[in-house]
Amino acid sequence: MRRLMLAAIAAALMATPALALDAPAAGPAPARPLAGANDPRCQRALAYSAARRGAAVLVLKDGKPICEGYAGEGAPDHPMETASGTKSFSGAILAAAVQDGLLTLDEPVARTITEWQADPRKARVTIRQLLSLSSGMPSTVGRPPTYAGAVAMPLTEEPGTAFLYGPGPYQLFGEVMRRKLVASGQPGDPYAYLKRRVLDPIGLVPGDWRRLPGGDALLPQGAVLTAREWAKYGEFIRAGGKVKGKQIVDAATLKAVFVPSAVNPAYGLTWWLPHNGPRMGAAGVAEDYSQVPADMVMARGAGDQRLIVIPSRGITAARLAAFTGLGRQAGPAWSDVEFIRNFTD
Repeated sequence: MRRLMLAAIAAALMATPALALDAPAAGPAPARPLAGANDPRCQRALAYSAARRGAAVLVLKDGKPICEGYAGEGAPDHPMETASGTKSFSGAILAAAVQDGLLTLDEPVARTITEWQADPRKARVTIRQLLSLSSGMPSTVGRPPTYAGAVAMPLTEEPGTAFLYGPGPYQLFGEVMRRKLVASGQPGDPYAYLKRRVLDPIGLVPGDWRRLPGGDALLPQGAVLTAREWAKYGEFIRAGGKVKGKQIVDAATLKAVFVPSAVNPAYGLTWWLPHNGPRMGAAGVAEDYSQVPADMVMARGAGDQRLIVIPSRGITAARLAAFTGLGRQAGPAWSDVEFIRNFTD
């Protein structure tokens, strides 16, 4: 009987799964390189990204891939949310609209949004202030209003005195563009305008572009892209707004997009700039950017989505990652500087 009991206990132990404490902790999904597999710098960049929920990395040098790899859900043909990385596309809409004579950089928003003319503060807001996020309009990150809702939003600061990060100004810019387009006899859809004027000429095909239930295209966070498609936009920016040598948006306006505002030297018009210090305007952005090239510009979204352009080095880099919403993400903290140094040192 004793032997039978011991045998039964042994059999039960063999059938019982190993305790979690004895099992090794699951690590990040290993990167699957497609380009640069033998380059130590690429290996470091892919490993750094993969350890921080990374799904896709693509680095171009003078337009050619020097590093490309995927991890987890990432794949060359798998588009992902760029979150607030979408915001930088409004800079291209702006430069195209200036070239087409639809608006000027320093015209009052109230010239188009006539409801604002009766409010002394709103009447002074310019297009430049709107897209440098210094209009005085507050809004909640991750909760974009409708275009009509943005028109109705109050200002809480004097125009040009404070940097207020959020989606509201971009949605208001969407309404400005809608009215400008309709007045010029074109369909009143800012995304359709962006597609016709910029995305189609550069061959960028989004996986999707999110809209609100009423149909308003989301300018602050709507783009769903693969790393390869997002990098096409970076190359367009690196080329100064040219396609096959032809300038397709206003060059002076595109340069102005990368000039910092007086209230936040780390932000231009729709793009982040490499300024050191705490005045970066959004949580988790302050770093020592003296370690990266001074002409680096960046589109950034929640979950550490990144499009990085460094014209002096011929570099465009797109990085996509899995994320579960706003706020601090699981795993090791992300550093733009550490990532960039993998392919600039």
